[in-house]
Amino acid sequence: MAQPLSAGVNVFTYGSLMYEAVWARVVRGQYASARARLAGFRRLAIRNESYPAVVPDAQAEVLGRLWFGVSPDDLERLDRFEGSEYRRQTVSVTVLPARDGTSGGTAGGQPAQPQDPVSAQCYLWLDPARLLAQPWDEAAFERAHLAGFAERHGAPDAPTGDPARGRP
Repeated sequence: MAQPLSAGVNVFTYGSLMYEAVWARVVRGQYASARARLAGFRRLAIRNESYPAVVPDAQAEVLGRLWFGVSPDDLERLDRFEGSEYRRQTVSVTVLPARDGTSGGTAGGQPAQPQDPVSAQCYLWLDPARLLAQPWDEAAFERAHLAGFAERHGAPDAPTGDPARGRP
């Protein structure tokens, strides 16, 4: 696993951590986020799991969420959440326009414009033997797993509830 960084970093998420309900269960801080695209990777389903993996694929891209300025403490929490199945690596992502057409978010305190490349940490899957050939089904995850996912898979030191943040 990568060593924690000394300053806040951007984190690109592409599975359960794209959802505020799960993200807020794992981290302590409040972070701005934006839709983003990771080129050169594909997202696949994992055998017997509801969460996905990303693996290199020069012809593919993954849509996800970019969280800005994540603290070193929260990065450690994310490392524990992802566990030994993933390796954190620096990648370059593209900020996408918000669904309402406005700027995608902020990067380093400055507005991040759509199409600006942004450096981010991303968790890459390590065990190809457990991957399925099919893409991860985001809609199926939302329907069947999202509601209870944070409760079952939350970080060991995450709080069990915070009505002010809408945590489960």
